[in-house]
Amino acid sequence: MLLLTGATGRVGSALLRRLVADGHPVRCLVRDPRRLGAERVRVQIALGDLAEPASFRNALRGVKTVVHLAASERDQPRGTIEEVDGLAVWRLLRAAERAGVEHFVFASMLGATPWHRSRVLRAKALAERAVAEAAIPTTTLRCSLIYAPGDRQLAVLELLSLLPAVPVTATMGRARAQPVYAGDVAACVAALLERAVPDGHVALDIAGPQQLTHRDTVAAALAAIGRPRRLLALPSGLLRLAQHAYEVAAGPIAFTSRDEADLLAATLVSEHGTRDAEALGVRPRPLAEVLGWY
Repeated sequence: MLLLTGATGRVGSALLRRLVADGHPVRCLVRDPRRLGAERVRVQIALGDLAEPASFRNALRGVKTVVHLAASERDQPRGTIEEVDGLAVWRLLRAAERAGVEHFVFASMLGATPWHRSRVLRAKALAERAVAEAAIPTTTLRCSLIYAPGDRQLAVLELLSLLPAVPVTATMGRARAQPVYAGDVAACVAALLERAVPDGHVALDIAGPQQLTHRDTVAAALAAIGRPRRLLALPSGLLRLAQHAYEVAAGPIAFTSRDEADLLAATLVSEHGTRDAEALGVRPRPLAEVLGWY
């Protein structure tokens, strides 16, 4: 039995379809089974929440592999970024050790360090350390900027493309990423699960074939969806003030947050390029190939 968290996310939904199609017995830890769509009748469901460690015990019963994809790039009503992306990983690891889990797979991010400006990357760094010190074999997938057609980030970009010029910050012209399609990340996880359990702790970099600044990524995404626009560089401080005012006004339904914006000032590249993904038999696709006029 495999326990999957984050089954309704970008990578999780793509991975779940693969696992079900391949006949893997899967249990999903979810708050609302309806969000699983048609797959909810093909999997076991464990009702619970990363903020509720008591729910881990039932979710882990009989589980040999945990694939932990659940994360948040903004504070949630039931937990901050630090609680969801950091502390919850430690708690789930301890529960997995007690339950006799044989392999723990964790999705992190490239560039995660304890001193980064981004709260997400700081929390991920602490989680990575906990995974690397676990008493059971683990695999950490350090991913670059993950995207999928129709995801919320692209929805924000489409909304901004209604303007004659799309605002970007100066830092987006310096920070770089290797955008990687969620379906390709899911393919890497699926391939990993077909291999022998590692002897100890393994870390792999999962990145796309193009190394772009975040500014160039925005331009490439706009062109790929058929809405090329001029990019208007604005002072980072000015945009942060505007975003803060928007967050206060919109509350939890805000399309984007300051913490998500901080990720666009982070460099998310791998010195390995696509080597680790290709070693798993996956050829990450360029952004235009995936998004092209979707």
